[in-house]
Amino acid sequence: MTISKLWKYKGSRIRPRHKNNVMKTGALISVPVFLLLMIMFWKEHLWILYEIGVEATFKNFAFNVPLIVTSLSVSIVIPTAILLGWLYMFRKQKFKKIYHRQKISRMILSNKFYESKSVKSRITGRMIQKITYFPRFYYRVKDGHINIKIAMDMSRFQSRFMELGKEFENGFFCDLVSTDMEDGFFTYKLLYDAGKNRISIDDAVVNKGSMKLMKHIDWAFDKLPHMLISGGTGGGKTYFILTLVKSLVASGADVRILDPKNADLADLEEVLEGKVFSRKNGIMMTLRKSVEDMMRRLDEMKIHPNYRTGENYAFLGYKPVFIVFDEFVAFVDMLDFKERESVIQDIKQIVMLGRQAGFFLVAGAQRPDAKYFADGIRDQFNFRVSLGKMSETGYAMLFGDTDKKFVEKDIKGRGYAYAGTGNIMEFYSPLIPNGYDFIEEIRLAKGA
Repeated sequence: MTISKLWKYKGSRIRPRHKNNVMKTGALISVPVFLLLMIMFWKEHLWILYEIGVEATFKNFAFNVPLIVTSLSVSIVIPTAILLGWLYMFRKQKFKKIYHRQKISRMILSNKFYESKSVKSRITGRMIQKITYFPRFYYRVKDGHINIKIAMDMSRFQSRFMELGKEFENGFFCDLVSTDMEDGFFTYKLLYDAGKNRISIDDAVVNKGSMKLMKHIDWAFDKLPHMLISGGTGGGKTYFILTLVKSLVASGADVRILDPKNADLADLEEVLEGKVFSRKNGIMMTLRKSVEDMMRRLDEMKIHPNYRTGENYAFLGYKPVFIVFDEFVAFVDMLDFKERESVIQDIKQIVMLGRQAGFFLVAGAQRPDAKYFADGIRDQFNFRVSLGKMSETGYAMLFGDTDKKFVEKDIKGRGYAYAGTGNIMEFYSPLIPNGYDFIEEIRLAKGA
């Protein structure tokens, strides 16, 4: 067995002394500068002090008030400016690591995840508390992720150590990506600064049943079929849907557009002739036809000479079909009871049976009202995205019950995504340059 296998770097170990990390770092940087400047201003007085002694110096000392005020002001302002400049211009990321270690140390101490006993101080003679057990927490930043390893040492806190995901998420303003148990350590992996992982629309490509949406997030529609997109006006929902359409068309997929608002998506009729519908009858007909096409394909797959149990449409050479349905809830709300039941049933069949046949639904809604996603329909949308500002009720309708702390930022195309991993992560839709012409780009993608 090699040395690397015997010992693997786990990160910086968190100690009780790290509870004052920030203050100690500030003192370490600013105090030497402060002392140096004080010596520069008071060197004459310090020389006199050295020559004639402390008592004689203060007996004959004449206080120079302007000098005192100036020296103290400069000696405080300059070290402070140097400290702030060092932190925010050159060592911002380093400072964050120091601050994070302080937070973890304080969390351990405030939750009393340690053991102590009373001992007599050798200096004061008083009884003080001495820590006899402090858990092994390790902190490390690697590849844009924060990794926190906790030793599973059979202490009485062990089960609690495995439930700290939300504390780390909310405390660091990061997203929990995964948890893992390996080699006696429980590891939390959190995404650090999600905005840096945003990609451009040209990088949002489809490859082998998966679409790249961020550097660390893919919509693997072959494994996690159907996408539900929610968001208010101005949040970037329409641009995100157009991005999906452009990438799917470029991949050669069969894309069918349903836009009951007869707005931006309806304009795609110019380049996707016969695939875009805005009228009620056309939308309902397309849904019904999509279900019939799906059932027909499932039957054909069964008798295909290369059919194999467990393989999907792609294995047999079929192209995926995407039904992009914007403002689904608003459309259903306009229907009478019989029409509504028909549409809901068609939607239910697509989301329940579509994965194997390669039929996928992308549904957009400002507010994903639960009554239209009942009977387990919402749970079949394995990829869910919120864009822009939403209410707590809206988040609950989209993501279900969660203790995730949702933070609003005034950035178009920003929101949250659930990608089937069990965790809700901060999300940024692919960046679209100013003046981008979707009609022309989709026309080029279609002809490619």
